[in-house]
Amino acid sequence: MSRVGDRIKQVRESKEISQKQLGKKIGVSESFINEVEMGKKVINEKFLEKISKILGEEIEDTSVSFQADEYVDERKPVLQRPRKEKVNEVWNDAFSSVLKDVSIYKYDLVKAMGIRQMPIISNKVEGYAQDKVLFLEIENDDMLGFRICRGDIAFAHLTHEIENNAIVLVDYNGERVLRQIKKLDSNKILLISNRVSLRTDQVQHNDIKVIAKLDRVEFKL
Repeated sequence: MSRVGDRIKQVRESKEISQKQLGKKIGVSESFINEVEMGKKVINEKFLEKISKILGEEIEDTSVSFQADEYVDERKPVLQRPRKEKVNEVWNDAFSSVLKDVSIYKYDLVKAMGIRQMPIISNKVEGYAQDKVLFLEIENDDMLGFRICRGDIAFAHLTHEIENNAIVLVDYNGERVLRQIKKLDSNKILLISNRVSLRTDQVQHNDIKVIAKLDRVEFKL
């Protein structure tokens, strides 16, 4: 376990926050937090500041300066320790190889409203190509019956596939909306919403265009 990982675990447990809860607040998986605490993942100052803010206690990473001191002691003549800017650059390079900035969009997907960092595993994010993932801010209560409410944030991936029972962002009747898809046959489908009561629209496959599929929703408390 690394010094910073050990410190994160110590503070997290003192606050009675689980790895899963911490990961959800940051926007990463429980396993990612576990690997950070075990020293298997490298994080940079920006990510460490985010953890400190959530835990309500400053966490400092002293491992870089400690290792530099050891290097000086072992080799003569004394070498100058790396400049802080250079150390930060090294950390940022390492950090960018394990995390990806995933943009948050409105339904139009035109301008990013913000970003969330997601772990990259086997060159993918949550099992999808890095250029196919995004977050959507839910714009209305059309899917309230599915416990998807205005203001919630949903993780999604870009796709045009019409998948049975999937909840998707879809172009339909001149609008971009969230709907559940229910296949009726090879040509007909139901678009299902549930704001106050269940509503279904029977359409042809060619009447719609699937933009993205929702994979999970972070409920707004």
